[in-house]
Amino acid sequence: MPEQGKRGGRRARLAQRAAKPAFDPCPPGQIGGQYKPLTLPEIAAIHDTALRLLETLGMGEVPDRLAQDLIAAGARPGPPGRLVFPRAMVEGAVRRAAKRFTLHGRDPARSIEVGGDRVHFGTGGAAVQTLDLDSGLYRPSTLADLHDFTRLQDTLANVSWFTRCCVATDVPDNFDLDVNTAYALIRNTTKPVATSFTLAEHVAPIVRMLDIAAGGRDAFAEHPFLKAHISPVISPLRYGEDAVDVVYKCIAHNIPMSCITAAQAGATAPATMAGFLAQSLAETLASLVMVNAIRPGFPMVFSNWPFIIDLRTGAFSGGSGETAVLNAASAQITNWLGLPSGVACSMTDAKAIDAQYGAEKGITSLAAALAGGNLIYESSGMTASLLGVSFEGFVLDDEMHSHTYRALRGIEVTEENLGFDAICQSVLGEGHFLGSAHTHAAMERDYFYPALADRAEPRSWQDSGARDAWSTARDRAREILRTHHPQYLSPEQEAEIRAIFRILS
Repeated sequence: MPEQGKRGGRRARLAQRAAKPAFDPCPPGQIGGQYKPLTLPEIAAIHDTALRLLETLGMGEVPDRLAQDLIAAGARPGPPGRLVFPRAMVEGAVRRAAKRFTLHGRDPARSIEVGGDRVHFGTGGAAVQTLDLDSGLYRPSTLADLHDFTRLQDTLANVSWFTRCCVATDVPDNFDLDVNTAYALIRNTTKPVATSFTLAEHVAPIVRMLDIAAGGRDAFAEHPFLKAHISPVISPLRYGEDAVDVVYKCIAHNIPMSCITAAQAGATAPATMAGFLAQSLAETLASLVMVNAIRPGFPMVFSNWPFIIDLRTGAFSGGSGETAVLNAASAQITNWLGLPSGVACSMTDAKAIDAQYGAEKGITSLAAALAGGNLIYESSGMTASLLGVSFEGFVLDDEMHSHTYRALRGIEVTEENLGFDAICQSVLGEGHFLGSAHTHAAMERDYFYPALADRAEPRSWQDSGARDAWSTARDRAREILRTHHPQYLSPEQEAEIRAIFRILS
């Protein structure tokens, strides 16, 4: 009888440990800014060079409609075919720009505040290949994959917003692709979501779908739960007309946006890191000037994403130390300007879920978080230099982000935590801290316990099948996909959407 009681007590303790702790030791939204790769004089020099580039070279290939708005805001003709931006014009745009805003979820509890010093991990990417759960090899990404990735991440606490991570290569028509991508997002998650629009004329019809999901005509614009990813600047220093048209449409429909600069060091921007940062900053400021010339204060994530290529081969290198330091520096500069910062990290070049995968993701994502990137894109599931995406990667990265948030949380130094009395009691009593009230209090409050990482000693690991992280994550991903089938659209909303649009799933 006593033995049964002992086993029952052990089961209760194990169940308690398996349950979510009452106090989450590492929630999203921790404070960043501890890592500062640049000194203040260095930031000032980079910023000054960026302003000189804009007032000397300005921007080329400016669409006529945008040129009129920029000239009205203070731009002037510069070298042939270009508009230049006086320093005061750029500085005025920074002052007027939105400094904080809400990325709404359709579930208000899942909304996040962007700006300040809070760090959130999310997704990005347009992977054309998916790492197949069964074969362990890459194949073209499909619309079914996008639905599966969306409902998988819906269960992951550290994906604060979901940007479509893959392109449905089995949907050839661009309008059908944009529609079905948006549908996959709103059907399978109530987190903030993001997508891109191939053409400006696709925006209004998709907003009609978003209104249906939001509850009625113009309901989406009141609390927009989808943001647009747009790259209106083409490096070096010119606008892209199609993307600029999308910007106008998104502003008209109150769709917040990430204006992404994705220059490549040594190809479309200088190979020197300082020169790269100066040009990339100038280009992202050109997006900010554009948005605020159209509508001052409109919500825009200042998404300055430094990309690295291997200068020996020209191949994109997303997992490099240079990627880590440049994106950290970008976050630092953007935060210095007081703008909502977006950077891209965790873009491993590894194809398999292996040591290269873990090392590159860990180094780059931790650097971006410590530097205070408000929104860290590409940070979940991406592989193969953004060409691939992995179900196993999503669940492994979610656990990695918990460790990162725990590192950002730091150490709380209080009289209780210093433990003077606990040390005295243990030294004069049991001689250890196991089982003490002080230890029990700290156990769930201060420590994160991974669900996937193996902490067993070698013999136990061998006796349990000597499983690697890839196998463990594959099982977890399969279990989520088998059991999690959310219904975030009512039957009436489904019917209305399907009556208007060609939904292919």
